[in-house]
Amino acid sequence: MAQITDPKIAFAYLRPACVLLTREPTVPNVETLGAQLRDVDDATLQQLQEYVLFPLRFVLKVPGPKREGLVQAVTEAMSHVLENTCVRSWEVLRDLLSELCLCLCSPTDPGKPAATSEELKSSVLKCLDALLHAAYGDIVFKLFEPSMLPGLGAAISLLLALGEQEKSRGIQAAALKCLQALTLQCDCTQDHVVPAAQEQRVLGNTMASFLPGITMALSRIITGDLRQGHAVTVRAIKVWSRTVGLVMEDSQLQACAPGQSPSPDLGRIGKLVVQRTADWAKGTSGRLAALLQKIVSCTSAHQHWRVRLEMVELAERLLAGCSQSLGECVGPLLEALVGAVNDEEPRVRERCEVVLREVSERSQRPSGGSNKTGSSSQTFTDVLSENLHALATSLPRLMRTSDDQKKLFVLNVFLGYLKLLGPLVTVVLNSAAHLERISKALMQVLELDVMDVRIVEERSYAAAIETSSGPGSPDPQAPHTQRKHFLFFTDEKVFSALMEICRTLGYYGNIYLLTDHFLDLYRESSAYRKQAAMVLNELVRGAAGIGVATGGRGLEGEGRGRRAPPARDDLKAAAVSVIEEYTSLNNWHLVTVSEETERDRQDQQLLSPSRLLSISSSDVNITNANPLQMIPSSFTSPSSSSSSSSSASTIHQLNSNIWQLCIQLEGMACFAQALGRDFRPLLMTSLYPILEKAGDETLLVSQAALGSMWGISEACGYASLKELINDNSDYLLNDVSLNLQRLSLHPQAPRVLTVMLAHSDPSLLPLVGDIVQDVLLALDLSYDHTAALFCSVLHALMKALARWFPPSPGKSGESAGPRKSSTDQEVFNIRQFLLDYRKQKELAEGIGVEDDDTDDPVLPPPTECDEDVDGPDVKAELPPHLRITKDVMERCIHLLSDPSLSLRLKVLDVLEVCVCVLSERENELLPMAHRCWPALLQRLTADDPLAVLRAFRVLCTLGESCGDFLRSRVSKEVLPKLSSSLARQAPVSARAGPVYTHTLAYKLQLAVLQGLGSLCLRLDLAEADLDAVCEACLPYLSCRQPIKLQEACLSVFRHLIRADPDALWFALSELHCPSPCAPPPHPDLRPVRLSGTGRPRDERSDNVLKLLREEFGGANDERANELNWTSDTEKAKKI
Repeated sequence: MAQITDPKIAFAYLRPACVLLTREPTVPNVETLGAQLRDVDDATLQQLQEYVLFPLRFVLKVPGPKREGLVQAVTEAMSHVLENTCVRSWEVLRDLLSELCLCLCSPTDPGKPAATSEELKSSVLKCLDALLHAAYGDIVFKLFEPSMLPGLGAAISLLLALGEQEKSRGIQAAALKCLQALTLQCDCTQDHVVPAAQEQRVLGNTMASFLPGITMALSRIITGDLRQGHAVTVRAIKVWSRTVGLVMEDSQLQACAPGQSPSPDLGRIGKLVVQRTADWAKGTSGRLAALLQKIVSCTSAHQHWRVRLEMVELAERLLAGCSQSLGECVGPLLEALVGAVNDEEPRVRERCEVVLREVSERSQRPSGGSNKTGSSSQTFTDVLSENLHALATSLPRLMRTSDDQKKLFVLNVFLGYLKLLGPLVTVVLNSAAHLERISKALMQVLELDVMDVRIVEERSYAAAIETSSGPGSPDPQAPHTQRKHFLFFTDEKVFSALMEICRTLGYYGNIYLLTDHFLDLYRESSAYRKQAAMVLNELVRGAAGIGVATGGRGLEGEGRGRRAPPARDDLKAAAVSVIEEYTSLNNWHLVTVSEETERDRQDQQLLSPSRLLSISSSDVNITNANPLQMIPSSFTSPSSSSSSSSSASTIHQLNSNIWQLCIQLEGMACFAQALGRDFRPLLMTSLYPILEKAGDETLLVSQAALGSMWGISEACGYASLKELINDNSDYLLNDVSLNLQRLSLHPQAPRVLTVMLAHSDPSLLPLVGDIVQDVLLALDLSYDHTAALFCSVLHALMKALARWFPPSPGKSGESAGPRKSSTDQEVFNIRQFLLDYRKQKELAEGIGVEDDDTDDPVLPPPTECDEDVDGPDVKAELPPHLRITKDVMERCIHLLSDPSLSLRLKVLDVLEVCVCVLSERENELLPMAHRCWPALLQRLTADDPLAVLRAFRVLCTLGESCGDFLRSRVSKEVLPKLSSSLARQAPVSARAGPVYTHTLAYKLQLAVLQGLGSLCLRLDLAEADLDAVCEACLPYLSCRQPIKLQEACLSVFRHLIRADPDALWFALSELHCPSPCAPPPHPDLRPVRLSGTGRPRDERSDNVLKLLREEFGGANDERANELNWTSDTEKAKKI
């Protein structure tokens, strides 16, 4: 239906419904009128506005209580009229405003909202918003005349009460939007009245009367429950900022005529009028500053980015228009801005950068002749400096009492001040008070939590030291980074913010001043040492411009974010001074273990005054040119005092020392990153101490050292740790050689050599050969004191040789090759066997003897052979790595019987690797295997279970390399005891619970079962030995055994099946035969019945069936039928 455009027709169309509604104010009548109103176009409805509003307003004016549905229907109809027309009458605007407010307030208490439905409140607020947007400009300003103060105040109070007390988010937001529209500050997409300067002053004068109530109520809403949602908070901040910006605008306060008194015609209303004098502005600024501080503290770290963005807009609006009148608010406003400089949301961060740049430009702009200006530019920098000092003062307290979000905001504010000051940070830090306050704040905030006992307990092993140095990992340093735990915060973002603060200080500050100051703190107290080291590390990185976000936001302008960076020599000098302090004796050789470990005991035996050893292969002046000398000493070694203090050290002290070393090691990498390739000359003094810590017994320290080595490699242009060590191996090995001669002063030298071997290549072998010989000679002359100290070095050496010279694939697969194709070889060998058998039979019968004799070649006379030989056979010289391996293995044979269990375990580890290295030279390995067999047998049969476990691993390695050479020895001396041990322990493991898997007996069972099968197959044991192994392993097929033992047992049987499939098939079928044997093909053949046929399932049936199906498959039935088709004699021979 087309809308009515003729006013007369529209009047006639609407009149009956208007009259009926006036007579009968019911919901259907209101709905009828509302439907008809939608049939009239806007221009026609504008002419009939007051006529159609009369019956609707009449319904609201009827005395007495009204049904909510009726009021809601009326306000919805009025909303349609007001949204599509303009209010041109002041009386209509005033009366409608009053009537709508009466619909919202309580009849008994007009100052409070009525307890009506949310739908009604929402409808009334929508109608009120439409009314305020429909009012013409010439009449809307009459709302702000002094005579309207009571009515306007009632409306504002009602809207504030709805915004603060209502539970519905929608009603809260709608009430605040109406309040914003009522003050002519609405920001919606509709057209709005734009007041002129004079009208703006009138509006400001009127709203000044309501400023305290509006700001306090809105502050309560802003800092209220987070469950109200971000939309309500954003709207409240917007109304607060626009209202304050309207009332406290600098241009209005300057233009206000002083001494104007309200008109006497106003009567009591005149008391409500506020005169915006200078004293009033000063007092109001102080009260607003308190409210603003509360708002900033609650919202700047808000979870939703729109709230944080609105706070940036609030600061921009007030700093741009009210910076003079709100002098006391400049600090909180700048705090809100600088807190958003590092916001995680890009939109907030970008807007904040723009606002800060504008603020900085305004602060430097001439003030235009006003005598009051100078304060802007001068106070802006001063305020930043004062705020920075105040924040540094309160930072420790805030970090102790606030939650992580608040802590992060406070640190972002701190960082924002530094970035905003930019190059002026140097000027600020020249103040001793500022520097002292900032440094002490950082020392207190960065205090570590060092009470975790796991830090002390974790130990490093060779596997941890030997990390992959290849390019497989994109970030090789990541695995060695340990997360720090702090006393006052847990969020990693807080730590990142603190580190960025330190880098920013180094970027803008004087590097000499800062390093000297924090080195003084480092030396001043052990309580500050770890924090000062962290700060120093980041200061140097920041001075090099690493990890500093720069965007030209400082007060120097966008183009000059930093003054001239420090010269390369200055940066290097600062780094050298810090490195020297880190690596000094008191700060580098710290106690990190709480109990005397085996390594420590050996070190103390070695370093005791009566046994101070010197390894010297070059000093010919020593008595009898003996490379190893016993040198008396009258002084006490520092290690002894360290050991005595170690026993009394608390967990707190030990953890503190560990973390101090880790932070100092991280600092080495930071300095290398800052200097780049210029750090290479410093490697001569810094790399050796880092290698010492890379071999440290404490896991955290060794990981930090390896991480530092990775960082140095990357910074100095080395592709890997191998390249780093090889390129500097000459002076490193020189230091190792010299320090090995003075082990009393340098007990860490063997660990340095261990780390070098773990991360190098064969090119190091010629350089390290002399040192290895010195170590071996030391073992010969004083093995009871030096064995444990050097065993780790020998183990690292052997592992390095095994890595550098792996056995050729042909040799390792030579013995396994024939086994893999045993079935194919069997078919081929049958023919060859028959041919050989025929030839032997003919020879036995005398057939073809003459022909065979004539075919024999004539041997040359012995004299001819002797004449061709120049001399006796000379054994070829062994390669250096094999010669070293033989020497090491010789020492291992002697040390296998040492009383110390830990030493025996280390020697077995070394021996295992020696066998792997020598496996490529069988003629060298077999004699050594023969020599070590008696001692190894003792470890296998009469030693601690730990040693048995390790010795069995060595036996498996020997079996893989020596093969048939060990067959009889293993068969007679080892296999019976292993079999009896397995059989004896099987019932125990079958009855044990889940805790049994953590026992040493279980681990020994598992290791034997995992290695026994391959050992039997490699040694090609006889049938009797295989039967013994089979009998010992059968109990482990039980489903009652632990799962891993069952899996290991299945592995044994799979290897045994490869060695003798028929016998194993028969043995398994005797336990459980899945299908009966077929009848014999001839009546002379006896039927065969296996004892496993028809036997009910038992605890071993599942694993037996699994083996039969996996290893024999469909051939299982054929193999059973073969037994029926074979005579008893042939069957016996076959089995």
